[in-house]
Amino acid sequence: MNIAVYAGSFDPITKGHQDVIKRAAKICDKLIVAVLNNNNKKYWFSLEERKELTREVLKDIPNIEVKDFSGLLVNFMEQEGANLVIRGLRAVSDYEYELALAYGNREIADIDIETIFLPASKEFLYLSSSVVREVAMYDGKLEKFVDERIIDKVKERAFSLKK
Repeated sequence: MNIAVYAGSFDPITKGHQDVIKRAAKICDKLIVAVLNNNNKKYWFSLEERKELTREVLKDIPNIEVKDFSGLLVNFMEQEGANLVIRGLRAVSDYEYELALAYGNREIADIDIETIFLPASKEFLYLSSSVVREVAMYDGKLEKFVDERIIDKVKERAFSLKK
């Protein structure tokens, strides 16, 4: 059984993330969407909120499980019995960074893991959670950036942060 992990902060999950996840779910038996908990990072949404938003937009994909993790991805993968890392790429700079991570993960892992790079669909090449947060802060249209099921929650968070 091929168990893959797609990890990220998902603060919030974007349509670009969703696109990569839907495509990745087709090439593995089980896909764990791993929501990163990094205590050194300041998030818009709490870990539980980010997991809930992620579950909400992915609930129609049957072979997906949403979990959280902190620490090294390879340790989480070993704990979960996963052997594949899925990474989305938007630009050449993403590739350079992700390639270094892939080599590093293979070096430090006690298990045999492979990394699969999926290029972003062209309509999402520019999209990131940072872009979503910026657009939300200035009351911009979010429909092209995040799933309609979570737009209100993103707008509410932006409004609360502006106070």
